[in-house]
Amino acid sequence: MKIIVFGAGMVGGAIAKDLALDPSFSVTAVDLDQEPLDRLEKESRVAGIRADLGNEATVSSIVSDYDLVISAVPGFMGFKTLRRVIETGKDIVDISFFGEDPFELDELARSKSVTAVVDCGVAPGLCNIIAGYVHDRLDRMDRYACYVGGLPQEREWPFEYKAVFSPIDVLAEYTRPSRFVENGEEVVRPALSDPELIEFPEVGVLEAFNTDGLHTLGRTLDVPFMKEKTLRYPGHAGLMRVFRECGFFDETPIEVEGGMVRPIALTSSLFFDKWKSTAEDREFTVMQVIIEGRKDGKDLRSTYYLLDRYDEETQTTSMARTTGYTCSIVARQLLGGMFDHKGICPPEHIGRTAGCFEHLLEEYAKRRIHLTEETIEIDTAGSHI
Repeated sequence: MKIIVFGAGMVGGAIAKDLALDPSFSVTAVDLDQEPLDRLEKESRVAGIRADLGNEATVSSIVSDYDLVISAVPGFMGFKTLRRVIETGKDIVDISFFGEDPFELDELARSKSVTAVVDCGVAPGLCNIIAGYVHDRLDRMDRYACYVGGLPQEREWPFEYKAVFSPIDVLAEYTRPSRFVENGEEVVRPALSDPELIEFPEVGVLEAFNTDGLHTLGRTLDVPFMKEKTLRYPGHAGLMRVFRECGFFDETPIEVEGGMVRPIALTSSLFFDKWKSTAEDREFTVMQVIIEGRKDGKDLRSTYYLLDRYDEETQTTSMARTTGYTCSIVARQLLGGMFDHKGICPPEHIGRTAGCFEHLLEEYAKRRIHLTEETIEIDTAGSHI
């Protein structure tokens, strides 16, 4: 099987290297920069192609000889890249988190008999798979909450943050309105709003705030209360709100000393140097998914907890591991025929497919990623998730 991976950065590179461990796969990575391609070719069985994936004609021509496409491009390129791959009739597993509604491409994908798995990272991704898995095992699912973040082990002023995926996508999280489900209705709040402090095992107290993470879940699952919040060290949300409200994240150009400047471009140039991870940096990914519902006359709460740290053995970041390996495992499931959903296939559909969640956990364990689960009987009157 021939697989092509769009993007050879931190996460795309981890996906390509993981898939290349399988001798039955021939893996090629595509990137605009030569350096990550050279590194992949040196470290693994991955071949490299330097190309501009922003060019739709390039995307069409480059995928013609492959069985499966993996898209790990930045979010701002994600939707148009997904559409172009679907138009070529190729199956795709996509981790790019874009703001557009992927279901706008569902009819096109069905007409091309394409399986297009979207949002297939850790969050969205793993959390959706958990939601779909638990949903179909309950008589009724009442509440879903996800808290997730990737953070540096060392807190450095002023941001106490390092970008563990595309930095421009981080800023998009801080500006895109956050959609939730309350009493069965969609509710929209500003990003970075409703901060709360929560203590997590082996991590300590973190700050959770609103971001637009539900994406497809609000459409695919009938659950009256659903929310997702991003995790950072306490104080980060307030600092980002100051920058946002002062206009530093705006896209509209403003005049500065006789020239026109996009504030977001200036901010990116200043922030990203501070946010850049080095080879010496160590980070972790933490995620907690809490689901409440009813089964056999009992009110239950299931808590899934993931804590993954930088892998010293493979020198792979936890965000690349948890995001990239979720994608590579699901790609194997698709190629192996474990699920066959034509059209747009969000991860919750995979969680609802018999055997897929269990297989995912088995593959996680091989990669030393551990997801724990605890289910208890509760009094729903005291629910606060």
